[in-house]
Amino acid sequence: MNNYLLLNKFEETAINDYLPSEKKLRDMACFFQNFSDPTRLKIISALSINDLCVNDLSVILNINQTTISHQLKYLKNQCIVDSCRNGKIILYSLHNKFINEIMNYAIDSLVSLKF
Repeated sequence: MNNYLLLNKFEETAINDYLPSEKKLRDMACFFQNFSDPTRLKIISALSINDLCVNDLSVILNINQTTISHQLKYLKNQCIVDSCRNGKIILYSLHNKFINEIMNYAIDSLVSLKF
């Protein structure tokens, strides 16, 4: 039996029902790691405006192409970024609009927290 100070059985049940499964928690932690690197955040931000190739990302972000390519591969493996070939050029885009919404929510939250 748990001896809570303020929590009653109904609240305990509600909390336990709300908590994600261990697998979902691991998946969420993995997903949010995508947003833990400033270079990846820059790439995601740029791709929220327009589909871009590695060279354009490199020029816009002032980051070497090798670093951009490495981070794009990481983001692609995590299903954050998609790619499609246009002749000799590979264009990268965000996998879905929710990625940009998460970014905007984070920015808005930081502003309201005065971080």
